[in-house]
Amino acid sequence: MKGYAMPVAAREGPGLARNAIGLREVLFQSITHMAPAAAVAFSIPAGASYAAGALPLATVLALIACLFVALSIGELARHLPSAGSFYTYASKGLHPWMGFLVAWAYAFAEAFIAAFLFLVFAITVSGTLNTEFGWSTGTWWIWVVAASLLVFVLGYVGIRISTKVGTGMGVFEIVIFGALAVWLIIEAGSNNTLSVFTTHHATAQGYTGFSGVIAACVYSILAFTGFESAAPLAEEARDPRRTIRKAVIYSALAIGAFYVFTTYAATVYRGSGNMADFVKLNNGDPWTFLGRAVWGVGWLLVFIAIINSAVANANAGANATTRTWFAMGRIRLLPAFMAAIHPRWKSPHVAVTVQFVVALVLALWLGFQYKPYTAFILMATIFTLVLILIYIVILVACITYYWRFQRQEANLVMHGLIPVLGIAVFIPVFLTAAGIPAFKFVAKLSYPISLAGPVVGVWMVLGVAYLAYLHYRHPDRLEQTGRIFIDEPPASPAQSTELEPAAE
Repeated sequence: MKGYAMPVAAREGPGLARNAIGLREVLFQSITHMAPAAAVAFSIPAGASYAAGALPLATVLALIACLFVALSIGELARHLPSAGSFYTYASKGLHPWMGFLVAWAYAFAEAFIAAFLFLVFAITVSGTLNTEFGWSTGTWWIWVVAASLLVFVLGYVGIRISTKVGTGMGVFEIVIFGALAVWLIIEAGSNNTLSVFTTHHATAQGYTGFSGVIAACVYSILAFTGFESAAPLAEEARDPRRTIRKAVIYSALAIGAFYVFTTYAATVYRGSGNMADFVKLNNGDPWTFLGRAVWGVGWLLVFIAIINSAVANANAGANATTRTWFAMGRIRLLPAFMAAIHPRWKSPHVAVTVQFVVALVLALWLGFQYKPYTAFILMATIFTLVLILIYIVILVACITYYWRFQRQEANLVMHGLIPVLGIAVFIPVFLTAAGIPAFKFVAKLSYPISLAGPVVGVWMVLGVAYLAYLHYRHPDRLEQTGRIFIDEPPASPAQSTELEPAAE
């Protein structure tokens, strides 16, 4: 991969830049979208309020569930490589209507990713400046703007530059947090115990036992979300049927193991009985606190790794968001201008610009409305709730697609047992995130986080109304959700360099 130059055969037509990136870049698209350092520092600790000392168990359950999804996405990507990714899978495996609803949901959820990562960046920077120099934490909004501008530039100049920068950032944060976790385990000494992988230490008030573990899974799964984001890069990856499959599976497995390891390290160092208030340490930045405790001035490396991770995650999230919006604009599920491609950078520059504005407005509006950390948790819960729904649909689509259209390759384990087990794990987590206490072990989330369910519900009702409109006025656009553009020949240079013909 080192020193790779884009082959002559690479297609630079009116669409995205074909064959522009390989397995390394696609893999780190998923890894940085998972934001290893930021997820360990913010997403997973949010679950400690529910699981307390059993937080490592919640992380293991999330790993198992997401690995099931990764395997299913990998199987679908073998036959259906598309920038539309999830909606293409649902359309082909289930029905174009379901493909549209997945597109509608994913386009909505992805809009929140960069927004809540900008808040993570701002919380970390403003909090550290307050601790070290007494600066007011009220300056958080300045850091939101700074992070959003950086991500905007990376997205605008195209996928090659964006993913190469993301690769370097991803390696750095993994090395720093991995080293710190080893140090914490050594320092924990006799406190090391495997009992943290049971419900014995799930003692948070109101969430004891398995209910606390399930509630914490909402935020552990949030930490995993992103492994699937390699899929929307299918039209820019070399050998996408193989590359996308490897990227989603390898990233879920490797970073999942990293999450379990680091969460275990924090739990045994801090003490399982002290984990319920773990997230409150250091003004909501507990891992910088741990870095300071064992590394002294080396805490600066932890601080840099977290803000590095927030930007890398926002960058990867923006890549997935804009490719999804581009694909939807191309088939006119979104306005046609969303499919515009920059003539030099081959980036969906209009989608990049819209994403920048939407993410910045969301971060500032909700940050001022609820305070930055609460806004982060609210948006993260909305995002996780939608992603869980999509994961469940993809698991079902994997079963139906193989048994309907690839019967010669279908087998009971990969296209039956694994998706069914994944669905079984995700359903109680979805009910918790949506605030639906259908089972005794499902506990409601507190306000304003409990708004996540109603917000998603309203969005999906609007989606059903739009679906009805398209069904009666533009049914051909719904059929386009299953179209695999990568199998089509490149357009001639004489054709428009920005838009595909309208699907009227």
